[in-house]
Amino acid sequence: MLITSFVVKAQTFSAKVSRTKLAANERLRIQYTIDKQGVDDFRPPSFTNFKVVAGPMQSTNFQYINGKQTFEKSFTYTIQPTKQGVFTIPPATATFNGKTIQSNAVKITVTKAVKKPKTANDPDVIAQENIFLVAEVSKTNPFVGESLSVVYKLYMVTNNAAVNNENETKSPTYNGFWNQNIQIKRLKEQKGMYKDKEMTYYVLRKDVLIPQHAGTLKLTPLEIEISGVVASGKPRRDFFGRMIRGQKRINLNLSTGTRTIRVKALPEENKPSNFDGAVGQFNFKVNQTKSVLKANESAQITVQITGKGNLKLISLPKIETPKGLEQYEPEHKDGIYTHLSGQSGYIKDTYTIVPQFRGKYKIPPLSFSYFDPKEAKYKTLNSNPLIFDVPDGKIPDENDTISNDTKFNSVVTDNDIRTIHTKTKLASIQEKTPFFKSDLFYLLLLLPMLSIPISIFLGNKKRERDADVVGNKLRKANRLAKKYLADAKKQLGNKEAFYIALEKALHNYLKAKLQVETSDISKEKISKLLVDKSVNQQTIDRFIKTLNDCDFARYTPSSNLQMEKEYQHAAEIIMELDKQL
Repeated sequence: MLITSFVVKAQTFSAKVSRTKLAANERLRIQYTIDKQGVDDFRPPSFTNFKVVAGPMQSTNFQYINGKQTFEKSFTYTIQPTKQGVFTIPPATATFNGKTIQSNAVKITVTKAVKKPKTANDPDVIAQENIFLVAEVSKTNPFVGESLSVVYKLYMVTNNAAVNNENETKSPTYNGFWNQNIQIKRLKEQKGMYKDKEMTYYVLRKDVLIPQHAGTLKLTPLEIEISGVVASGKPRRDFFGRMIRGQKRINLNLSTGTRTIRVKALPEENKPSNFDGAVGQFNFKVNQTKSVLKANESAQITVQITGKGNLKLISLPKIETPKGLEQYEPEHKDGIYTHLSGQSGYIKDTYTIVPQFRGKYKIPPLSFSYFDPKEAKYKTLNSNPLIFDVPDGKIPDENDTISNDTKFNSVVTDNDIRTIHTKTKLASIQEKTPFFKSDLFYLLLLLPMLSIPISIFLGNKKRERDADVVGNKLRKANRLAKKYLADAKKQLGNKEAFYIALEKALHNYLKAKLQVETSDISKEKISKLLVDKSVNQQTIDRFIKTLNDCDFARYTPSSNLQMEKEYQHAAEIIMELDKQL
């Protein structure tokens, strides 16, 4: 304990500052130093009332002179006050030998800002004349819903300045815009013209914006802090006659300034009644997979918009089906890509429809309207009506109606009414037989000895069971079938949910055994994979037939008895496949 106390006490963790008094527009350096190895989890203070301009810069110094070892590790920050006053920077903390240690606190006095004389050789002046942050806007007067882009570039004259590090201190805000950022994987040096000079520039950020309402909208500035070096002093020749210039380090705050976008309202003249805010250039089509089908046979209708514009803000028109044509919730898909020029790609809804009776069904045509900003006018696209001919099936009669009334039968059981006990029997606890030396006491005492022959008996049974290779395979296959079919069994009686769960169970089984995503491949590919695994053709055919039955049965009437048979059939298929695999 004495040695540990000495080590911790000998440990020094100090904070030193370059100055304790400064103006509000000046900076100071604070360095945290620790002189022992094994320190980890360094945590700086919050630096309240100060802004971190640079850091932490970490350095380590290790020396071994005349058999004496010294070690020093430091963390250095450059900070600038945010207001006037007398402030205390709290201690930093770290962990050493499992204990938390602290540095000393530092008191700083901040006076009002002072004017700094600017000279031609002032590093800040040189930096401001050679480094620029610019927000380039593709359109400043767009229509509502029309895409525009903002690209933030850092320009510099590389002969006079170089940037080592940049840090975004304030992100721009886009009130009144839908916006999406385009990720920049790495900064790339490029050449371009700015202020009639060829400069080097880096693209720091890209955003695509879509204005949501008309009027004057503001883009708040992007603000960054940079650290780097600038050339200072007059050029001079070195010993070998080469021209050289001195360099000075700089820390600079840059801002793009506020940008103004004046958004034009969409014209009211000739606006279609079904216009829903789509702006761009689009194509519209409605397709059907079948035109002739049987009653209770399914078909798909696809409603799709492709093109370039505000695709993520568009709602697709909805189809209206006549009575007798059952319609399911559409499956929505999109493939939208965002570029600086805007969004492009497609959005589509796929409907599944199932006719219930014989006859001809007509789905009315759909229309889609949009505004083309290039031509500054509205356009309307119309689809053709869809006709479904159902020559076979049941003819509807007056009994074929669907009732929305639901009735609940109330059942009263004996447990619903319980009597309240008003009397009880009390017994003295002294009449109870003590546990010590009772029959139960001696039985529990002998129980460990009785467990020995039981353990021997169970061990022999386990060895016999392990030796039964065929029986073990059957039992394992049975457990596997029950595991994958558990969700389907829960849905017995719920037709659509049952067959979806049954089909998913078959795919999950193959995924686990073959290590492939079977839901993304065709049934022919599944057959080939099973053939490669030496599964006999009869079993493969039964498996594929079960998958097809699940797909078809969702849209055909089925009873609980039929679902039970399908469940047993799927369990047998999985057991048979598992034995062969």
